[in-house]
Amino acid sequence: MSHIFHRFPGALPPVAVAGDGICLIDQEGKRYIDASGGAAVSCLGHSNHRVQNAIIEQTKKLAFAHTSFFSSEPAEELADFLVSRANCSLNKVYYVSGGSEAVETALKLARQYHVANGEPEREVIISRKRSYHGATLGAVAISGNAWRRAPFEPLLFKSIQIESCYPYRGKEDNETDLEYGLRVANELEKETLARGEKKVAAFVAETVVGATAGAVPAVEGYFRRIREICDKYGVLLILDEVMCGMGRTGTLFAFEQEGITPDLVTIAKGMGAGYQPIGAVMCTQEIFDTVNRGGGFAHGHTYLGHAIACAAALEVQRVIEDENLLENVREMGAYLHERLYETFGQHPHVGDIRGRGLFRAIELIEDRETKRPFPSKLKLHAAVKKNAMERGLMVYPTGGVVDGISGDHVLLAPPYIVTRSDIDEIVSRLEQSVKAALES
Repeated sequence: MSHIFHRFPGALPPVAVAGDGICLIDQEGKRYIDASGGAAVSCLGHSNHRVQNAIIEQTKKLAFAHTSFFSSEPAEELADFLVSRANCSLNKVYYVSGGSEAVETALKLARQYHVANGEPEREVIISRKRSYHGATLGAVAISGNAWRRAPFEPLLFKSIQIESCYPYRGKEDNETDLEYGLRVANELEKETLARGEKKVAAFVAETVVGATAGAVPAVEGYFRRIREICDKYGVLLILDEVMCGMGRTGTLFAFEQEGITPDLVTIAKGMGAGYQPIGAVMCTQEIFDTVNRGGGFAHGHTYLGHAIACAAALEVQRVIEDENLLENVREMGAYLHERLYETFGQHPHVGDIRGRGLFRAIELIEDRETKRPFPSKLKLHAAVKKNAMERGLMVYPTGGVVDGISGDHVLLAPPYIVTRSDIDEIVSRLEQSVKAALES
């Protein structure tokens, strides 16, 4: 009997006791290839000695000093690193302990910016369907995931959701990618005008959609049009890169590949690679100055800027840079895409293969011609996960890709240290797991 309130109490999970590169090892000695990085977290694998030593050394010097009294050397150094690598107008870093906290912080920061700027009427948040932004109430309120929202609807603030940029299901046969992207981006302008152009505070989007839709990049031009609309109507652009950022798609920040800069960006997961809990919001000098003129940010968490967490994250980022791992993400990401197409490209129950860098997914469908999903009651995604675990493979399948309830995808987000032979084994085991799930 376990006294832990586990995520899935009906089936106790195996107990992990060790990590070795891209693998986790349970108490029975079984090895599992971590092909999803947990939830796109473990970008350096599970036994990086440089990061381990950085944690040990920081523990010897300083574990914790509350940020209402002190800053710390690793916190200052990490902020300098992130700002220098962003190389844009995002030059202030607000630390938190994870992705949900980062999104919650960004929402509150956006609201307080408008209040301090003399526009308290800006209270509407617009986000997108088929999105997931975190587990706190504010993050759930802007997430387009029906089953996650359902139990908490009475507690959620009202947000507006426009159509996501999801070409596999949204693009019409006679449209180019550019035409499709502009059409769905222009929904933001229509909704802003419908609410009153001085009412909208922020637009929130995952730069590459993660958990709910499964590694969906926007088409060319989509985010440039979104940026134009936000600028035109004074709407803050918040990009959620908790899952897709910090190198996961092949550049440190995913927005680099879109040719734009947001007003705020949320980061976590790959920031600390799971070695310590950490996340952050990065914002512009204008937002920082405006909020401080208004009396300061009415917000805070006990463990923000935790010295050990910052030391770990700084070393994670240095390892990524020193070992040229972003290049490996791009090269192995292309190889993973190739192997997925070779294996599933003609599969009768795989409708789409998509993603960017080492952030890839396959969408499972009942009928390729109509794109009809499997009935949600089958919980096909759960069956894939179960069969993958039996085969020593960790993947991240989720339901609700079509409308928040139906539709199944399998997300892959292996560590940045992955090799070609690792990818061959991942795809082989995934093929076996999908086959077994469909036959069950």
